Amino acid sequence: MTAEIKGGINIAMKVPSHQYEATLAFYRDVVGLEPFDDKAPARGFLLGPNRLWIDEAPGYSQAEVWLELFTPDHKLALGHLERNGVVRCDPIEDLGAGFRGGWVMNPANIVHMVREPDAW
Repeated sequence: MTAEIKGGINIAMKVPSHQYEATLAFYRDVVGLEPFDDKAPARGFLLGPNRLWIDEAPGYSQAEVWLELFTPDHKLALGHLERNGVVRCDPIEDLGAGFRGGWVMNPANIVHMVREPDAW
């Protein structure tokens, strides 16, 4: 069976505390994106068909962007990625017991959540 992986709808931006409020203001007040806050403390904005989540990251010195990938079978997909040399980085953020997915990094160290669409 071949692993099926597709782009997800969520984009997370991990922003250092000293840039957090200014970043929120940029997307809200300057760009004018529609905000949402249904998973506080994370705050987000509608970005076309996607959701841009802005997470405050107190220990960070610079912002990071994290992407989401969907798969109908997370074990198959994560196994496929590992066999192809992709680095797993599950300790980066706890997804909770029983979550059907995990974290990987691309060769440029961009974090990707690989998950079944109904994992939450």
